[in-house]
Amino acid sequence: MCAVQKLTGGIIALLLATTVVLPTDAKAITVEVAKKCNGLLAKQFPPRQSGNPAAGSAKGNGLAERDYFKKCVDNGGNMDGAPDKNAK
Repeated sequence: MCAVQKLTGGIIALLLATTVVLPTDAKAITVEVAKKCNGLLAKQFPPRQSGNPAAGSAKGNGLAERDYFKKCVDNGGNMDGAPDKNAK
């Protein structure tokens, strides 16, 4: 019984240690980049019905829209392929 408790305690300690050591490299995007990418997304994927976001887009699907937005954010709001001159 004592060996099982030690083993369980060791496993719990190992799990806690791994959660502390794991990297957290998530970066927040700026409001300017999000607004610029949202505008570019609206131009690239226009809505089927103006003013009704539930109608869906005339081009592509949700997955394509998410990929486009992610690529835009990764490029700092530039979709022409050139890196942003103001990016840090």
